[in-house]
Amino acid sequence: MRTPVRVGVFGLLGSGNLGNDGSLEAVLGYLRAEHPEAVVDALCGGPEAVAARYGIPATRLHWYRGEYRTASRVASIAGKGLGKLVDAVRTAAWVRRHDVVIVPGMGVLEATLPLRPWGFPYALFLLCASGRLFGTRVALVGVGAAAIGDRATRALVRWSARLAAYRSYRDDLSRDAMREMGVDTARDAVHPDLAFALPAPPAGRDSGRPGLVCVGVMDFHGGDDDRARAEEIHRRYLDGTTRFVRTLVQEGRPVRLLTGDECDARVVDAILEAVDSPLVGAAETTSLADLMRETAAAGTVVATRYHNLVCALKAGTPTLALSYAAKSDALMARMGLDAYCHPAREVDADRLLEQFRALEKRSAELRQTLAERNRLTTRQLRDQFGALTAALFPAHDHPHIRTRQETP
Repeated sequence: MRTPVRVGVFGLLGSGNLGNDGSLEAVLGYLRAEHPEAVVDALCGGPEAVAARYGIPATRLHWYRGEYRTASRVASIAGKGLGKLVDAVRTAAWVRRHDVVIVPGMGVLEATLPLRPWGFPYALFLLCASGRLFGTRVALVGVGAAAIGDRATRALVRWSARLAAYRSYRDDLSRDAMREMGVDTARDAVHPDLAFALPAPPAGRDSGRPGLVCVGVMDFHGGDDDRARAEEIHRRYLDGTTRFVRTLVQEGRPVRLLTGDECDARVVDAILEAVDSPLVGAAETTSLADLMRETAAAGTVVATRYHNLVCALKAGTPTLALSYAAKSDALMARMGLDAYCHPAREVDADRLLEQFRALEKRSAELRQTLAERNRLTTRQLRDQFGALTAALFPAHDHPHIRTRQETP
């Protein structure tokens, strides 16, 4: 009798970011459909949430519970330092118990948002190094990557990628970025974001509010290189987005505010306070499925967070991106809407309104485009999961799919 394959999933999962959890949900769906014998557990940021929602055992990623709070006192600095040593042992012990570890999607190889090298980049390096040490196959599946300026972060990310047994990316930009950072990507594939594998909402759902616009907001302060201008960037983003919402309301358009992370609630509250109207409301979403239902019920969507865009595009709703990174532009281009991107760092409400009106004029045509692109995306993700089976579960290999592993 064959011993069940032991599979771990790893990342900032269950921590309030709906996009990260959506990627996990897609991978769990694949495992349950294609490898139901696998025994699955998680090492993650929010183990209680992951265990409750997905029904798998989960362990906390960091020993020190204040890992992502700014350390200013001696005790907290010492706690973080000790935590790095303890995490090295904990991670190695967890990895050793598994045959396969999957990092499901997420922007784990990028720093498009503020990031410190001793945070998640260090945790990812420990994972990949432990995998190589103990012979556990570590797979970075459908991940995002971007060029990184900080030397320490770049080194940790580069070595994490080199040590992984399998890599695939959610766009060409990510693969190109890793190549530029010194990783041999010749055998690495590009597939659509894993969240596109989640079930689409029912077609033709009527919201009951004609002209409804969903506006996905973000607690945006720029990227890792923008720390000196963070408040200025945030103020400009908030002011421009608020002006846009206010103009829609003045025209009698109902607006539904969406978030993608718990921290985005601050932006929602600021807009609701500034635009005091019964036409503006906030959606309560706890999953990407909730976001897809909201965006499917809208006539148009304007959104910032990457996975707000994914949900709207998957739902087939004409969408305009308030783009904060190249990954958003790449996603919009993949889905045929590259003309409808607006910079999140420099929101110009008047120009945004012009683009929005142009989007609405082409609504019927763009819905057809999205339907075609979504059919293609479904086929491409079947290829992704087939390649993953070939690479990580050789006993269940499909004879027509072969993926070779790289040695760093």
